[in-house]
Amino acid sequence: MTTEASAPTLADTPTAAWGAVLSMALCVALLIASEFLPVSLLTPMAAGLHATEGQTGQAISISGLFAVVASLLVTTVAGRLNRKTVLVAMTALMLASLVLVAAASNFTILMVGRALLGVCVGGFWALATAVIMRLVPSEAMPRALAILYGGQAIAAAFAAPIGSYLGGMFGWREVFWALTPLVAVNLVWHLTALPSLPARDRQDFGAMLALLRRPYFLRGLTASMLSWGSAFTMFTYLRPFLEGVTGADVGLLSLLLLALGMAGFIGTWAAGRFVGPEIAPLLKTPALIMGGATLGLLLLGRSWLAVGVLLAVWGAMNTGMSVIWMTWMSRNAGDAPEAAGSLMVAAIQTSILLGAVIGGWLLDGLSIQATFAGSIILALAAIALIGDGRRLLKPQ
Repeated sequence: MTTEASAPTLADTPTAAWGAVLSMALCVALLIASEFLPVSLLTPMAAGLHATEGQTGQAISISGLFAVVASLLVTTVAGRLNRKTVLVAMTALMLASLVLVAAASNFTILMVGRALLGVCVGGFWALATAVIMRLVPSEAMPRALAILYGGQAIAAAFAAPIGSYLGGMFGWREVFWALTPLVAVNLVWHLTALPSLPARDRQDFGAMLALLRRPYFLRGLTASMLSWGSAFTMFTYLRPFLEGVTGADVGLLSLLLLALGMAGFIGTWAAGRFVGPEIAPLLKTPALIMGGATLGLLLLGRSWLAVGVLLAVWGAMNTGMSVIWMTWMSRNAGDAPEAAGSLMVAAIQTSILLGAVIGGWLLDGLSIQATFAGSIILALAAIALIGDGRRLLKPQ
């Protein structure tokens, strides 16, 4: 009997279902940690691979590119496969990616490893919410989603500062190696805790195209891309700024990144508490606050105390941004949630890709100040497109 045939089913006890939710939350934490570790390890990775910091920043953009492709294709190419099989395969790809990156002897192998991670990121996130809906009854969905995004908040809080600190002590390769046993444990947990999840109706591109033909949805999708693009143009190259402008050593760097990450818990709590029926006025808030914090960094970047406060503000809004825009999506594309989810994941990952590419070009061609200025320009574009937010709402 195969592992999947003997796995628990949806008719089993709630304990089995919550175990599956927890295994997915751990996968989220490991995915976020794996995806953004290069942010805190950018300088030593560039030196170890004999590349520029701008080139090494493309380790994030390449994963974003493949995440875009995977998010759009996973529900069509793998549409008839058992969802448990797909999630297990995605986790196995994450393990393979970490091994390749940790062992990379040159820039090309690093890019291959990061491309595999991108497939995992896009595939997992495109399916995550739909799978959670099948693991727990509808009344338990808020709790289940809170657990899932809790994994994201934990990784955002601790992955960067711990990665920076351990990278300074042992080397950047050892940080990636340290994640591999955790991913292996998560893989086994998926196999034992996830019930069999046979595919339902196959998703096609028609539903996605239909959504893109709705002007309000297309405007919202574009505005969300500009908001995330602004964030990642700055965030991808934060370490060179903190080292070159603020003058942070490894210890201070880790503390500043920890302040940014810990503020994310506050942002998640605040967004869950204050996002109400009126979503329109909140849509420009992420770009406004995060763009303002980036401008503050340009003006006050030599003061580590000011930088710490600004990064905390930025980090709180960074996690709140996901809640705001996903709430917008659920309320304005509720008739096609899977198609909307795939498009949102693709949009976010495209933003990560473009942010890393644009920021890298500006860093290598001009300066770190130019990179941060580019982030501010994207934030202003998002604010201008959103306006009062009403043109991004579904007509009543």
